[in-house]
Amino acid sequence: MRKKFKLSLASQILIALVLGIVVGAIFYGNPNVETYLKPLGTIFLNLIKMIVIPIIISTLIVGVAGTGDLKQLGRLGGKTLIYFEIITTIAIILGLLVTNIFRPGDGIDMNQLEQTDISSYVETTEKVEHEGGFIDTIVGIVPTNIIDSMAQGDMLSVIFFSVLFGLGVAAIGERGKPVLAFAHGVADAMFWVTNLVMKFAPFGVFGLMAVTVSKFGLESLIPLGKLVVVVYGAMIFFVIVVLGITAKIVNVNIFQVIKVLKDELILAYSTSSSETVLPRIMQKMERFGCPKDITSFVIPTGYSFNLDGSTLYQSIAAIFIAQLYGIDLSIAEQVTLVLVLMVTSKGIAGVPGVSFVVLLATLGSVGIPLEGLAFIAGIDRILDMARTAVNVVGNSLAAIVMSKWEHRFDESQMNEYVTDLAK
Repeated sequence: MRKKFKLSLASQILIALVLGIVVGAIFYGNPNVETYLKPLGTIFLNLIKMIVIPIIISTLIVGVAGTGDLKQLGRLGGKTLIYFEIITTIAIILGLLVTNIFRPGDGIDMNQLEQTDISSYVETTEKVEHEGGFIDTIVGIVPTNIIDSMAQGDMLSVIFFSVLFGLGVAAIGERGKPVLAFAHGVADAMFWVTNLVMKFAPFGVFGLMAVTVSKFGLESLIPLGKLVVVVYGAMIFFVIVVLGITAKIVNVNIFQVIKVLKDELILAYSTSSSETVLPRIMQKMERFGCPKDITSFVIPTGYSFNLDGSTLYQSIAAIFIAQLYGIDLSIAEQVTLVLVLMVTSKGIAGVPGVSFVVLLATLGSVGIPLEGLAFIAGIDRILDMARTAVNVVGNSLAAIVMSKWEHRFDESQMNEYVTDLAK
């Protein structure tokens, strides 16, 4: 009997991506593309947002209640934040080095560049700065109303509550077993829903890509082609070399991790949203050998504190804009830029257009004109696709590193999972 031909999810998404580009290019400038196709992307993104919070809460409760050790959890939290800070700092420094070496902003005539409206990012930046930035983020981790935090998608507050609740369930022993069983059931049911939602992913990708290309066109890449090449080159170098060495230190092959995350990376790249793959990468890292409590703590926390691709891009974009205006930043000014980015990239993570918001909050500290961002806003979606994929790899690897650091990684489960994938 002949086997029924079936396209993999990755293949479906790639086909949808190409079709979206073709349709967007054919109907460039046609407002009907956004009118009729944008709902496909919006529905898919909303479906993902709908399931993320229940998955994080239920898996964290199950993981933390299963451990029930506050001291162990505190140790994990401390190690995780140290790791995040080291990796993101390396990303910032790499971005500065690459941009200083290849100088993508030199020789570009700004009169040939199209400026895009960035007023919405300016408003978001002013709002964040008014609310207190980094310090306010730390204070805001403790929610006053968990239902409101869930509704707002405030990841750090949800994690904080779920960890405390999980510890409470563990502390009351037998009486907590019905709650733990319920959390188990919710987690299993939501992962089933995730797999169902992913069947709609190709339609969402098609809609998002067609709208993007129809609005900005492919020709918008030509004047800033060198910047695109430098950003993509730096992203590839960071994943293969920096994350590759990090993976090697804990005896894991980075290409193996990428192979495991193939579907998720294509989806994250196509949608420019790492949130679309959060449930799936948590599930896959568990299958890869990471304990549930480490996976459900490290990966969601990384979405606020370990945006490797975003921080790498921010340092490249900052120096690029300086080069565009003919501004030569001294070593001291670039060190200042690194220090400011180290703070701002953590303090306002999670807000819409986070990379632009971080840049707006940072450029002024070293005298770079803020209006320079308007020149690269038109191609930001293309650059965002790359940094989103890097964020996914970075956070997935972080779960593996923390599991190894805690001596709780299951090597036999990893080998079994990799073997199954190879079949």
